[in-house]
Amino acid sequence: MLEPGQLVMLLNAKDKRYFVSAREGEVMHTNEGILHLDEVRAAGWGRQVCTHKGYPFTVMRPTLYDLIKSVKRRTQIIYPKEIGYIAMKLGIGPGCRIVEAGCGSGGLTTALAWLVGDTGKVYTYERREEFYTLCRENLERIGLAHRVEQFHHDIADGFHPHAADALFLDVRTPCDYVRHIPGAVAPGSPVGFLLPTTNQVQDLLAAMQDGPFRQIEVLEILLRRYKPVPERLRPDDRMVAHTGFLVFARTFTSLDAESESTPDAENATDTLTDEN
Repeated sequence: MLEPGQLVMLLNAKDKRYFVSAREGEVMHTNEGILHLDEVRAAGWGRQVCTHKGYPFTVMRPTLYDLIKSVKRRTQIIYPKEIGYIAMKLGIGPGCRIVEAGCGSGGLTTALAWLVGDTGKVYTYERREEFYTLCRENLERIGLAHRVEQFHHDIADGFHPHAADALFLDVRTPCDYVRHIPGAVAPGSPVGFLLPTTNQVQDLLAAMQDGPFRQIEVLEILLRRYKPVPERLRPDDRMVAHTGFLVFARTFTSLDAESESTPDAENATDTLTDEN
């Protein structure tokens, strides 16, 4: 039996997905009838329950992919094909602390909150109130809001000093904010950006030349699906091709900054000579 309030995904015969928290004593209304959520909890994963009209629904444990696709959106979300690569490049995992700006509807925020676990934290910045609120609602609906600290804040004024493990920006002009990044992350941390056009990428690369960034990488990810029919296996008629450019880099402490706090070799020699 499932725990009360656990988030479940219900699939009808046509694989239409419904997401609901299976709370005790409650029901869910669909076009195919009423489902009693106590029966859903009692059935468990992978089993079927029927509405009062006799239509079957399968009880499924939602994956991260399912949750991202279920996000209620008013903006274009980052696609799962990019999210997987972003997570690997930024080293996102349990206990990680990551700064995000431009959360929008919360698609990437959902993935980051899922991946950092209860020991990690996502610090997300959004200046537009409607998106700030929508992201919060989406996170609360799937039970991940406690892993996210939201800031209704314009990053033009800088970030809070998180000393985070990683950072990702999905904003229109990230070139305007790169100067604030070192104050938000620990030295050596990976950072990433999503941009839709080459002009924006060029502006960002130019801005990064003046900052403490190394190992800069620019790429895009294309995804082609195939029709799963044994007799006529071939690519789908449509392809999820260009959805944005990804830029990655690592922050570092400049040699000039290090030399300010470290005596040079000549001074060190003089000190030793004086002591002798």
